[in-house]
Amino acid sequence: MTLKVYNTLTRKKEAFKPIKGKKVKLFVCGPTSYDYAHIGHAKTYVQFDVIVKYLRFLGYDVFYLQNITNIDDKIINRAKEENKDPLKLADEFEKKYYEDVKKIGVDSINKYARATDYIDKIVSQVERLVKKGYAYKIKDGYYFDLTKFSEYGKLAKRTAQEAEDAVSRIDENDEKRNKGDFCLWKFYKKGEPFWETSLGKGRPGWHIEDTAITETEFGAQYDVHGGAIDLIFPHHEAEIAQMESISGEKPLVKYWIHTAFLNINKKKMSKSLKNFVTIREALEKYDGKVIRYFFASNHYRTTLDFSYEVLDQNKNSLERLNDFARNLKDSKSKDDLKLIEKTRKAFFAALDDDFDTPKAFSLLFDFVRDVNKNGGGKKSYEFLLEIDKIFNILILDEKIPESVIKLAKEREEFRKEKKWKEADVSRDKITKLGYIIEDSESGFRIKKLA
Repeated sequence: MTLKVYNTLTRKKEAFKPIKGKKVKLFVCGPTSYDYAHIGHAKTYVQFDVIVKYLRFLGYDVFYLQNITNIDDKIINRAKEENKDPLKLADEFEKKYYEDVKKIGVDSINKYARATDYIDKIVSQVERLVKKGYAYKIKDGYYFDLTKFSEYGKLAKRTAQEAEDAVSRIDENDEKRNKGDFCLWKFYKKGEPFWETSLGKGRPGWHIEDTAITETEFGAQYDVHGGAIDLIFPHHEAEIAQMESISGEKPLVKYWIHTAFLNINKKKMSKSLKNFVTIREALEKYDGKVIRYFFASNHYRTTLDFSYEVLDQNKNSLERLNDFARNLKDSKSKDDLKLIEKTRKAFFAALDDDFDTPKAFSLLFDFVRDVNKNGGGKKSYEFLLEIDKIFNILILDEKIPESVIKLAKEREEFRKEKKWKEADVSRDKITKLGYIIEDSESGFRIKKLA
């Protein structure tokens, strides 16, 4: 089956055919580093991590690029509140972002690109837009003239040019030619970071950093652009306007892929609404693979509702998979090869249909049920390992503390000597340390408490 992806630009599923053979240039909008990343961000980054891992599994040579917005109005405002240098503040939260996504298994990104490392390219893009007549200068900076780009709105399928829609940052000025015009280069204001350039002393606008980065790394056109659905308008629309105006080549991106929102109390989780849970807060209560499983097992285009109760449910589902895998690892039972091949074929067919992970996991749990009923061994275990190359959710080799192992062995000796009371004391000590013991005919197994 041919991989099909839903393209936001065309509003339909399309066969996936990169511009150059099996090489895939893929860019996803990264964080603005002024605060801790929240689990709404985690949804996007985990789901794209799975998408990229699956593309590589299929044999595509994917270069995954993600930007880091490290100069921006939000960063400057937060730095003022905390009496810090904006660039140092951004650097601190950038490092914390890397720590957080590592703990939820996001490791497929080839390069992180900081906005401030591309100032020369940003300046070049603004100058070319001015020269071609797409940009103009007013008292606080250079702006893009939306009336000069007739296809503005083709991604979002709307053309409303309200000021509140045009920017996610502060871009209002009475001198603008059109309400929706967005800032490309902001002139220096006292107390703000700046760069001395041919455009004048100042700093980049928000939208221009991404096209400067992707033109540098990928050229005027590339295969896949991803991000959360709230970035379609105006951010991604602005990227299209900028780059297609500069290059004259269309489309900027062949496939636009967008993840749906993560809601909390039926409202979009966001820092502006102050209704968010950070990745770090969630990690205090749950293993990173539980969070990862929650997002990976749901479709990237499905809006999810977050709660700790939902994570509890996902923790139980993941533990069921982990138990199944561990039992298979030690099993000497005969495999049902027809069942494995049938499941494998259907599983990957589901992923080929716009990365339909819910259907794939439903098939996987059907497989678990059938194997538990009829038995399975080495080949079934190898199938799970194959799947986990894409999802990275299984915990197969937990490191058990020596103190727990010692207690478990002590308990086993008490049981052999039929000292049941002493064995129970050892078991209780193990439980207090956060582990449980499962007994079977082949011996005991130590597991971390869920």
